[in-house]
Amino acid sequence: MAAAPTSTERTLIAPTEMTRRTGRLLYRFILGSTLVGFTIAFVFPLYWMATGALRSSGELADPNPTPLPKSFHPEAYTDAWSSVGLGHYFLNTLILAFGALFFQLVVDVSAAYALSKLRPVLGNVVLGMMLATLMLPVSALLVPTYLTVVDVPIIHANLINSPWAIWLPATANAFNIFILKRFFDQIPAELLDSARIDGAGTLRVLVSVVLPLSRPVLAVVSIFAVVGVWKDFLWPMLVLPDPAKRPITVALNALAEDMPANQLLAGMVMASIPLLVLFLVFQRHIIAGLTAGSLKG
Repeated sequence: MAAAPTSTERTLIAPTEMTRRTGRLLYRFILGSTLVGFTIAFVFPLYWMATGALRSSGELADPNPTPLPKSFHPEAYTDAWSSVGLGHYFLNTLILAFGALFFQLVVDVSAAYALSKLRPVLGNVVLGMMLATLMLPVSALLVPTYLTVVDVPIIHANLINSPWAIWLPATANAFNIFILKRFFDQIPAELLDSARIDGAGTLRVLVSVVLPLSRPVLAVVSIFAVVGVWKDFLWPMLVLPDPAKRPITVALNALAEDMPANQLLAGMVMASIPLLVLFLVFQRHIIAGLTAGSLKG
């Protein structure tokens, strides 16, 4: 009689224990505690920021805060919007974010397509050098990047106080190129060969065949691009010293000394809402794009 195969899967609780009532209760307790703990850790700062904007400045200075505001001041949101002109800074942020998104998609999609399907000479070396930049901290690249935008090689242009100072450094993103290349690698070569037989050129194959199949990963890259520019602080503060051209993150920091504490928190809440909405709306696309590894059909 053949012996029953043994499972090599290792879990926190042994599969045999899951057949017992005690094991199932232990599993549910650990799972529930973990979910509740992580939820509190991530949600509580957002809750504290949102409710802090509803408190008075005196209550925010109280060393013994209460879970709920003692008095509600929703006018802090309208005051923060109107008194310091947050709408103007929101517009600046939108221009910077979606401009960076456009140029990033053009450059990253082209690079990933070339590395994946065109197979250039030393392509793997180029990809390896791109990925090596991910090992460097942002602070190590700050000075050379700043010197580059101050005096762009060849054309010798100064990009300070220009949106190009944000857009150009954001174009070549090694992480996004790697994600796109991995997805493009999964597209069968037969589809591209069929398009070429029908007379499609390299660019037409990319636009008409590759990009329509890549909508999930393009959504992921787009979200990463917008979020990366929206939440960035140090780089915009360095290259956009003109107060009229600052994004919302830099503007709130500069206005913090003159704004009441509750209005400052209200501004932070309003600056966070677009990113939260973006994630909630496109969370399925994010998961689908990151886990896409094959094509059906």
